[in-house]
Amino acid sequence: MTPIDHDPAAPTPFRVRATVRTFHPRRGRLSSRHLDALDRLWPTYGLAVPDGAGPPVDLADLFGRRAPVVLEIGSGMGDATAAMAAADPDRDYLAVEVHTPGIANLLALVERHGLGNVRVADGDALELARRLPEGTLDAVHAYFPDPWPKARHHKRRLVQPAHVALLRSRLVPGGTLHCATDWAEYAAAMRETLDADPELVDTRPGDTTRPAHRPVTKFERRALLAGRPVTDLVYRRRAH
Repeated sequence: MTPIDHDPAAPTPFRVRATVRTFHPRRGRLSSRHLDALDRLWPTYGLAVPDGAGPPVDLADLFGRRAPVVLEIGSGMGDATAAMAAADPDRDYLAVEVHTPGIANLLALVERHGLGNVRVADGDALELARRLPEGTLDAVHAYFPDPWPKARHHKRRLVQPAHVALLRSRLVPGGTLHCATDWAEYAAAMRETLDADPELVDTRPGDTTRPAHRPVTKFERRALLAGRPVTDLVYRRRAH
């Protein structure tokens, strides 16, 4: 992770990340509230995901119970994740983010709303997925991943065949992969990639509207005000 502007004497659970994969490194200033949230709440609700090989993640141990798990990729400042988790207490939400102020803000929301069904991971979502056993996730959410609009950067997009195959393999049969974007060209590429995966089936052919369970994000509101339509794609892993 890129260095964060904060008090250098303050303890932090994070380290500098040397590589960038499907995300932009982003700087952000940590407020005293965010530093306090990290210091107090990270040991209970946080999960570090260093680059490279590592031990598998035991989801039952992480959450302290056995329940369906949703992997939330790129949770941003955490407002949407917190809202979904609060409305869906029977499922656990594992949010993965690389923006430290967003991680800290979600931790603060977890405490404020008493969300025992949320854990927050710091690191690359694909590295985290590789450490999860196959067939263990009830859903994967990838809301507004970086579109990497320049053609030479398309290889860095999250939604591409190899990455989709990895994420799909972590779903239980019948589990869902839900992607959303405000970038029309990326939406078309997403649909082509998802349609091409033989183990995925479109749950809403012809319907790209936002499902009721997905809250509107601040980023999404700005996109809509700018005249960029939002596309939601929801696919299910085939149950054989």
